[in-house]
Amino acid sequence: MKCPSCHESTTRVIDSRQIDEGKAIRRRRECESCQYRFTTFEKVEEIPLIVVKKDGIREEFSREKILRGLIKACEKRPVPFEELEKVASSIERELRNQGVSETPSVDIGEMVMDRLTKVDEVAYVRFASVYRQFKDINVFIEELKELMNKERA
Repeated sequence: MKCPSCHESTTRVIDSRQIDEGKAIRRRRECESCQYRFTTFEKVEEIPLIVVKKDGIREEFSREKILRGLIKACEKRPVPFEELEKVASSIERELRNQGVSETPSVDIGEMVMDRLTKVDEVAYVRFASVYRQFKDINVFIEELKELMNKERA
């Protein structure tokens, strides 16, 4: 690793730590020539995951986008942020484990709703009302009935 200060290639690792739930390593290095200290990161290169939207547009998967939707749905609800992070991580992990490079956004939305029913039912209804774009109160009531039937089963 070349020193960013003097460009010598003799550097040594002072400290290494796992970060991002063990998915990456942060290393503190020091140049043996000029003693300049700097940080490097090492992580597994993942194949990009593409989301195919309803209108056919493709965009790169964003865990942060899922997390923002979860936060919005759980606003003013007693759901810890750590729980939302676990949900977002589990969705990303499941998508990557499927081994496909493209996933329809509809599938991701269903995964979010499936997990939200287990986290907070009010948040689920909020998310579903936006995601499914309920046209009137009857569609909303049907969704609530379906949720209640799932609980009893």
